[in-house]
Amino acid sequence: MGFTIGSSRTMRDIRTGTRRRGRSSECTAVAEYTGLWGWDVVPGARAAAGACSCGRTDCTAPGAHPLDFAPTIRAGATLDEATGTWAGFPGAAVMLPVGRAFDVIEVAEAAGRRALVRLERMGLPLGPVAATPDGRAHFFVSPGSAAELPRLLYRMGWDDASLDLHGLGRGTFVTAPPSDRAGLGPVRWLRAPALDSATNPPQARLLLGMLAYVAHRSRV
Repeated sequence: MGFTIGSSRTMRDIRTGTRRRGRSSECTAVAEYTGLWGWDVVPGARAAAGACSCGRTDCTAPGAHPLDFAPTIRAGATLDEATGTWAGFPGAAVMLPVGRAFDVIEVAEAAGRRALVRLERMGLPLGPVAATPDGRAHFFVSPGSAAELPRLLYRMGWDDASLDLHGLGRGTFVTAPPSDRAGLGPVRWLRAPALDSATNPPQARLLLGMLAYVAHRSRV
């Protein structure tokens, strides 16, 4: 994937967590996501005391949606481009558009943690995995996986409509660490991105059997 963040020096700075004076943790994360992992990033709303920073009193997802007027920071943006754009939206949440570089399989966090341990023990390929403050786990998988999910679950015998396992695809957004989601607390990595897994997330079918099994067992 042909992306750059300006120089080898700035790449080392992002990887080691160092940052220029005045840059917030969100700015550093944005530069990392666009420059190292090849992800687009969008500034998102924040929530406090039940009110959304978007200003709409009828907002249906306070602190959990992109800002309508904010630009997308494209994958491959340089460090200065990413942080310069982000500086125009102080306090914004870091949000990632789903369906471009990855799709997401969402399960309950408790089930996701158990599945993650088993999948790692089995040596299966894994992408990044995030946990949200409202108790959900997001497994990053290859783009297009969400559309295939119903068919794959049916073929595996897991077509139970009550199964707490869902696919998020194009047109949806997830909040990324270290940002707060919906005023409930920060999103955290259960399995942080790495160059191989972030730029080439696994196919959903490789993880789906275990995720469905653990999600089913969690209801028993």
